Amino acid sequence: MKGHVNNTLPELQAFKRAPSLGLSQWENGNLTTNLAEKKDTNGAFFLVEAMLAPGTEPPPHVHSREDELFYALEGELDVYVGEEAFKVETGECIFLPRFKPHAFVIRSPRLHVLALITPAGLEEAFRSIDSPAQSLELPTAMLANSTDGKALQGIKQLNSEDLRQTVQVLSEYGVRILARDEIAHQLPLYPRPLPSNPRKLVAESNVAVGL
Repeated sequence: MKGHVNNTLPELQAFKRAPSLGLSQWENGNLTTNLAEKKDTNGAFFLVEAMLAPGTEPPPHVHSREDELFYALEGELDVYVGEEAFKVETGECIFLPRFKPHAFVIRSPRLHVLALITPAGLEEAFRSIDSPAQSLELPTAMLANSTDGKALQGIKQLNSEDLRQTVQVLSEYGVRILARDEIAHQLPLYPRPLPSNPRKLVAESNVAVGL
């Protein structure tokens, strides 16, 4: 008789959390705070709070494992998903399904979002490419207010080799950075600024149609 295999997942525990240095990282000029990880949710989802500045957006990419939902707590961004593009403002959310190439451009001085990523696991990739945060503010803001240079400590300065390794790490977790020709073909509206009205554009034969 085959031995009994216990596939029962660990019992989850209730908890509450708030942003703190122990949960926060700096990565590519952004501040992220992991509020719920794989170990907290039995892999169901990863919840992260993020503060970003214009120019620190990730490059256009596509996920093969995760669906993502972003809720804008503060700020404005244009989001490009395949042949569609959406303007997202404070109090609005956007859903990004896996296998859909996407990118976003911040259109406000800063962006504060909650991101729900399901299933969990991608945080393990981020952990290998970020640095512990030294404050709960953007590292760029801390640098601007620093007079002794200590704010540079803990912020990774990415060179071409670092970037190559970052792309490799992300690929191991099913995230692929799009090549330039792929961006032009798969995200035809990127990075065109979107008007406030209409709220959504769709590319049709290289012509943007408002909806």
